[in-house]
Parts: sequence; structure tokens; C-alpha cells
Amino acid sequence: MESSPISRARAWATLAIACLAALLLALDLTVLHLAVPALTADLRPSATQLLWIADIYGFALGGLLVTMGNVGDRIGRKRLLLAGTSLFGVASVVTAYAPTAEALIAARALLGVAGATVMPSTLSIIRDAFTDPQERTAAVGIWSGASAAGFALGPVLGGVLLDHFWWGSVFLVNVPVVVLVVAAGAFVLPESRNPAPGRLDLLSVPLSIAGVIGVIYAVKEAAHGAPGPDAAAALVVGVTSLVVFVRRQTRLAEPLIDVRLFRRRAFAGSIGCAVVAMFANLAMSLLMAQYFQLVLGWSPLHAGLMSLPGALAGVVGGMAAAPLIASWGRARAVAVGLGLCTAGFLLYSRLGAQPDYLLLIPALLVFGMGTGLAFSVTNDTVLAVAPRKRAGAAAAISETGMEVGGALGIAVLGSVLNSAYRGTVRLPEDMPEETRRAAEDSLAAALDAAASLPPEPARAAATAAREAFLAGIGTTMTVAAVLLAVIALTALFALRGVPRVIPDEHLEPSAPGADGRTPPAAQDGEQASTAGDTPRPAHERPKPPTTSFEH
Repeated sequence: MESSPISRARAWATLAIACLAALLLALDLTVLHLAVPALTADLRPSATQLLWIADIYGFALGGLLVTMGNVGDRIGRKRLLLAGTSLFGVASVVTAYAPTAEALIAARALLGVAGATVMPSTLSIIRDAFTDPQERTAAVGIWSGASAAGFALGPVLGGVLLDHFWWGSVFLVNVPVVVLVVAAGAFVLPESRNPAPGRLDLLSVPLSIAGVIGVIYAVKEAAHGAPGPDAAAALVVGVTSLVVFVRRQTRLAEPLIDVRLFRRRAFAGSIGCAVVAMFANLAMSLLMAQYFQLVLGWSPLHAGLMSLPGALAGVVGGMAAAPLIASWGRARAVAVGLGLCTAGFLLYSRLGAQPDYLLLIPALLVFGMGTGLAFSVTNDTVLAVAPRKRAGAAAAISETGMEVGGALGIAVLGSVLNSAYRGTVRLPEDMPEETRRAAEDSLAAALDAAASLPPEPARAAATAAREAFLAGIGTTMTVAAVLLAVIALTALFALRGVPRVIPDEHLEPSAPGADGRTPPAAQDGEQASTAGDTPRPAHERPKPPTTSFEH
């Protein structure tokens, strides 16, 4: 079926609906942490059940992204988005009224399944709705900004609701957004799919799920403390499944993931930069939440309000991506974005026990602007260099990489923080031994232990723990800054030669020029005179596959 472009008005309305869906997922990711104390008091979950309540959503989401991205390419991205959003609304109601910890775990898993259908669908629909490369870049920037806004609005909205209602209210707030997305999307969204998807390889599906879930589970267990035999077994199963999965994809005529995409420097470089950026970003969010609430003593609502400047800066960074790409090129735009993140981390490393707004506000703004810019450029590049018929699969690869990167960030940088804390904490000598051991584990444990002591020893223990935590934040933020600085420099090479405007040519990865490079005149100013990169004359190029649109 021939491609039929949609009107500009309908394309921008499509973007608005996709942004609402992205906002919905971002809100849900952040409100749970605020609701944990209330739901713990109500449902009385065990420590293991509480971990599963927090983690099962990410396991289901990360494990199914690749499969759902492919399903959308096959059955239609609009159809999958509307079905997944509807399921998300149902799961939100079930979660809000879960009567037991076991029911809450199952409901959160259902939310993860629904989220896996929505995340890649939003990006792939944007990819199809905007055929003009510059408009597509601007649209992806706005979508990234909506996600950033959702992450910041979650604590604010959750704090307001929890001040007046029970913990389930933070999930019921999803329902009006779901109704709006489904009702408007049914009339506005264009349908698109791969016109010749081929047969779905049923063995690849469980291999991808086992691989991603195994790796994420092992990483999360490492973040929670010393990993046990189950984490080691999960890591072995996960890595083995991924190796078998990748080898199988190279042998299939219609693979679940076309691994040849990673031969494109633009694709692989963008995925790598986004993974490391998310590695640092999610860890920073966790550290700052602890800093606001445990060091400064702010309420969740106060902490959420304080995060809003960073979210607004993220929106600005995302919307600035298109003009900055036009001026600087993609490599420099990503490098500048990651460089701003580096500066933000260095500012965060100087935080003290008292709120210093002259330091904190610039740190929030600089870091937010950097992440918004970096994620917008990398997401747009991933979508642009992948064939349109595989837009859902390409978006799923990007989202899966960021899920793994976020889990790794919490595990690695969280371990750096814990190690620095334990190495520097100096508690009062007269503390009971059992209380001392608990207080040496983490700041939260130290403040909890100090609450059982008389007033003077309690103040001394809390002060010592906060000082050690601040020293740990300084070390952790410095490590993250060094890592991001290295990746910023690497981006200049990894994305070197990727054109500012990537034409919608849909070349296969093995075709000349398919790695995202163009003749020197069209590049970002760098040379790329590698043998075999000379483009074919127009009449010799293979015709691009069409994408089916249904109105």
C-alpha cells in the first residue's frame, strides 16, 4: 500500500497525543516512591515484596519493549498504542485498589506490560507523522521535553494527592489522561505499519525477554546490596540468552532486531550516548531525592517543587535541539548536551547541609538543559537512520538501552555513594553496637537508628551521618562528571560525519551510505572519505520501502 502523507495540522495533533502518552508513563514512574510509606502501612508487605512492588514494573517494561516494538510494526502502531493505553488505564485502577501486596505486585506487572506497548509506539508514530527531517527533529525534541516534564511533575502531583487522599489516588490520576489519549487518538492518529513484515520468529521473543529481564534483575539486585546466587544465575541466563538472540538475528530473513543497524555509526553512537546519559541521569535523580529529603529535611512535595526548574530546562533543551543541530551539527550538539550535564554534576558535588539556592538552581538548570538536548538529538538520530518500516523496533532498542543504562547507573553510582559513605562516617563512640552497625549502612538507616537515641546523641549521630553522605555525594558526582566528560568527547568521534539533516531514504544497512554518512559537503564539516562510501547515482539506488498509512 502506497504511503499517504497526513496534513501538518494532523501531524502536530498526533505529536500532542504522543506527548500526553509519554507524560503518562513518566508520571507513573515517579509517583510510586512517594506512595511507598503509605502503602507499606496499609498492606504490610515484607521487605522482599516491597522490592518486587518497586521493581516488577521495570522488569516487565524492559523485557517486552523489543517484542512490542515489533508487534507495533506488524499490526499497526496506532492500534497497539490505543490498546496499550487502555490496558494501562485498567491496570492503574487495579493497582489503586489492590487489597494485598501480592495483588499490587501483579497489578504493577500489568502496568509494565502496558507501558511496553506505549513507549515505542509514541516515537514510531512521530517518526511516521513527520516526514520532513527538520520538523521530525523538532517533534522529537518536544516529545523528550514532555517526558522530562512528567518526571518532575510526578513528585509534585503525588505530594498534593497524598496530602489529601489515600495512596491509591496517585495511580487513579492516570485514568483521565488515558481517556483523553484513547478518545482523541482514535480520531487523530494515523495508522502505519510495516507493509511486508514477514513471519514473527517465536523463539526470538522469549530469548529477548529472558536476556533483558535477566540482566536488569542482576543489576537491580547489585544496587540493593550484595548480590546473591540468584542474581548471578540471572546474569548468566540473561547474557547467554542475549548472545544466542543476537546470533539468531543474523540468520533470520525477518529478524526481531536487525542487528545490522549497529553497523551504522550514527545508530550505535546515539544508542551508546543515550545509555550512558541515562546511566548518570537516573542515579542523579535518586541521589538528589535523598539529599532533598534526608539532608535538607524537605517534604516530598517541597522536593518535587524544587525539581521543577530542572524539568523546565529539560523542555527548553529538547526544543532547542533542532536549531542547535542546524548550527552545530549532531556530534557537537550531543557533546555540548553531555558537557552541560558534566557541569551540572560538578555543581551538585559542592552541595552542603544547608540549601544554597545560588548553587542549586544553576545546577538544576544546567543539568536539565543538557539532558533535554542530549536525549532529543540521540532519539532523533536513532529514528532517522533506521528504516521507517522498522521504526517501532528502532525505538524499542533505544528505550531498552536506556532502561538498562538507568539500572546500571543506580547500581554503579549507588555503590560508589555507599562505599564513600561507609568509609567516611564517624559516629559517636558511645552508640550501642547494634545501632552503630545499622547507622553505618546508609543515611536513611542512620537517621532511623538515631531516632531511638536520647536527644544529644541523636543529633550527633544524625550530623555525622549527613556529613558522610555529603562527602559521598561529592565523590559520586565527581565520578559521574568524569564519566560524562569522557562520553562527551567520545560523541564527537562516534557521531562525526552524521549529517545535520538525515534524509528519509530508508536505505538498508548494507547499502552504501547506510551508516548515516553523506558526502563531505553535506556533513557537519568533517571528512569521511572511507572507501566504499561514495553514493550510487540516483537511478541505481534501491527504491525505499513504503510505509502503510490508513486514515
